[in-house]
Amino acid sequence: MKFRFRRARPQRHMSAGILRNSFDRRSVVLGSVQGGIGCLLAGRMAYLAIFENEKYKLEAESNRVNLSLIPPRRGWILDRTGIPIASNRADFRVDIIPDRMQDKDATVRTLGALLDFTPIALQDLQDKLENARGFAPVEVASGLDLDRFSAVSVRLPELPGVVTQRGYSRFYPDGVSVGHLIGYVGAASAEEYEKDRDPLLLTPGYKVGKDGFEKIFEQELRGTPGARRVEVTASGRIVRDLETREDIPGETVKLTIDAGLQAYAARRIGTESGSVVAIDCHNGDVLAMASMPSFDPNSFSDGIGRLEWKMLSDDDHIPLRNKVLRGLYPPGSTVKPLVSLAFREAGLDPEESVFCGGGLRVGNRVFHCWNRRGHGQVNMAKGIYQSCDVYFYAMVQRMGMDVISAMARKLGLGQEFDLPVVGQSYGTVPDPAWKLKKYGREWQTFDSVNATIGQGYFLVNPLQQAVMASRIASGRNLMPRLLHTGKPQNAEWLGIPQDHLDYVHKAMSDVVNGPGTAHRAALPMKDILLAGKTGTAQVVSLSVSNGKTGPFKYRDHGHFICFAPFDKPRYAVAVAIEHGGGSGAAYPIARDVMTYLFDKQKAMEVLEEYETQWGGTAQERAQARYASYVTQYGVSAPKVSGEAEARAVREAQNTQGQSQQLQNEAQAPRPEPIATPSASATPAAQPSSGSANSGTSGSDTGGTGQ
Repeated sequence: MKFRFRRARPQRHMSAGILRNSFDRRSVVLGSVQGGIGCLLAGRMAYLAIFENEKYKLEAESNRVNLSLIPPRRGWILDRTGIPIASNRADFRVDIIPDRMQDKDATVRTLGALLDFTPIALQDLQDKLENARGFAPVEVASGLDLDRFSAVSVRLPELPGVVTQRGYSRFYPDGVSVGHLIGYVGAASAEEYEKDRDPLLLTPGYKVGKDGFEKIFEQELRGTPGARRVEVTASGRIVRDLETREDIPGETVKLTIDAGLQAYAARRIGTESGSVVAIDCHNGDVLAMASMPSFDPNSFSDGIGRLEWKMLSDDDHIPLRNKVLRGLYPPGSTVKPLVSLAFREAGLDPEESVFCGGGLRVGNRVFHCWNRRGHGQVNMAKGIYQSCDVYFYAMVQRMGMDVISAMARKLGLGQEFDLPVVGQSYGTVPDPAWKLKKYGREWQTFDSVNATIGQGYFLVNPLQQAVMASRIASGRNLMPRLLHTGKPQNAEWLGIPQDHLDYVHKAMSDVVNGPGTAHRAALPMKDILLAGKTGTAQVVSLSVSNGKTGPFKYRDHGHFICFAPFDKPRYAVAVAIEHGGGSGAAYPIARDVMTYLFDKQKAMEVLEEYETQWGGTAQERAQARYASYVTQYGVSAPKVSGEAEARAVREAQNTQGQSQQLQNEAQAPRPEPIATPSASATPAAQPSSGSANSGTSGSDTGGTGQ
C-alpha cells in the first residue's frame, strides 16, 4: 500500500491577504539591503572626496605631470696648470631602456637605419642589449649631430623604450695617453646600484666611474641632479614645460700631473710596451705617470664592442695593465747606486777596489760580469758608471744582504704608497728573513750575488723606481703626490750623509757624461747635465735567448732611472720597457722626457720625427689597427661575456703574486758593441736600426745597458 506524506500533512490555507503580506515583507528586506549598500557607497564616496582628496589629487596630477631627473654635469679633472684632462661636452644622445621595449629586433633595425649604423655597430648594440639589466639604460649612440638626433626624436611614439637626451657626456682630450691614469666612466651595474641605491644611477645617460681617478673620486665628481616637470597627455606626449631645477655640477679635482708631459711621455714610448714616471724632486709631485699601450677611455665610456675587445686582448703588450702601478720587474743594475749607498753606510771605503777579470768564482759557481773581458781594477764609482758586476759580487759577500734590503726600503722599494689609486703591486725586497718565511729555506751567498745586480727575488714597480731616483737625488724621504695642493712637502732627511749622496751623484753623472754606459742619454743642452743609471733585467736564461732578439717574451727588460740637473736635482724620471731588449730601449725615452721638462720645442721635434717612422701618434696607430681588424674580422669576431671581460682585466692587474724565474748563476746579458762617446750627439742624429721604438740602436751603450 502506498503512503502519501503530502496528503498526510495538513494543507495551509492561502488567501490573497496572506500573499500580499508576504510580498510586503520581502520588499522591505530587499529595500533595506539596497539602502544599506547605497549608504555605504555614499559614505565611501564622501570619504574619498573629502578625506582622501589630497592623495588622489596628487595622483591625478602625476598622471598629468611627469617628473624626471636631469643627470648632473660631472666634475672636471684638471692638471696642475688647470688644463682639463677629463671634461664634459654638449651631447645629443640616444638610449634604450630594455624593460620598456615591445619589439627589440624591430627597434634595433629602425635605430640602425635612422643612425646609419654599420653592421659592426648594430652587432655591438645587440650585444649590449643581451647583457643589459632590464631597468638599466643602454647607450645606443652619443655625440650625434642634430639631423640624426631629430630623426630619432620624431619617431619616438613608435619606438617604446627609446629615450633621446640633450645633455653632457664625458670627454678625455688626450685619449689613450690618460687611459690608465684617469680611468673611464660607464653605466652603473646592478651591483653598483644595489650598493648605492641612488635613483640617479637608473637615469638614462648617467655614468659612474669605473677605474682610475674616475672611480676613486666618484662621490666628489658626481654632483647633484636637477629635475624637470612637464605636462603630458594620456599617451605621454609633452604639452609644455612647467618647471626646471638646474643640476649642480660635481667638484673639480686638480692633479699634480702635467698634461703636456703626460701626453708627451705616452707618445714617446712609441710602439714599445712600458711606462714613464716623472717626479718633482722639490715636493714629490708626480708630473707624469704614463703606461703604454693603453685603451681609449672615450671608447670605453661609450661601451666597448667585441671587435675592439678582440684587438685589446690579442695584444701581447697587455694594454689592460697599468704598468706603472701593476708592472713588476727585476730592477737590474738600477739598484747599484742604492747598493753603493748601503755599502758606504756599512763602512765600506769607496776607494777600495776589486779586480774584475770578467767573472768571479763563488763556491763552485762562476758568476760572470757583463763584460767578459773584465774591467780591471774597479772602485765604487767605476762600479756604478761602468756597471761592473764583479765589484758588487765581491763586496756583498763582506757587507751582507741585510744592509742592502734596509737601504732599499728606505729609498721606497717594496713600499705601497698612500695614493688615490685603485691598486698597487708593491713587489719584493728580499732578505734572509723573508726567504725563510716564504720558502722555508736559508739565504745563500748566490742569493746576495743575484740581488746586487737587481736579479733573483728582487721585484719592483716603475713608481717605486721613480721614488728611489727622487730620494737619491734629494736625500729626503719624499712621498709621491697625485693631488695638487701647491704646498711644499716637508719631507724628512733620510739620514744619508751628504758626502755619500754627492759621491753617488757624480758617479751617476759619469754614466751619462763621463766614461759610463749611456753616453747617448746626455741632454741636448750643454748647461744641464743628466745623472742616471741603466739597467737590463733578464727574463730567461742566456741558454734560451740572448735577450736582444727572438720572441718578444724572451727579450730582456730595459730600465733607466735619472735626475737633472745632477748638481741641483729638480726632476727625477724612471722608464721601464718590457721586453725591449735591454736599457738601450729605455734611456733614449728618459732623455727625451727630461728634455721636454727643460725645452719643449726640442723634445717635440724629436718626437714628431719618430712618429713619422711609427705611423702616426698612438691614437692614429690605434685607429689604423682597428680599421685593419674591421677588414679582417668584420662581424665574425667572437662574442665575449661580461664575466670573461672582467676576468681578463683582473688577470692583467693581478701581478703581486707573480713568481720570478731564478737563474742558477748571476749572469748579466752579453755585452753590446761599444759606441764612441758622444755627449753632444743630438737625438735626431741617432741611428734608427735595432730598436725602432726608441729611435736608437742596440749599440747605443758602452756595454749591455747594465
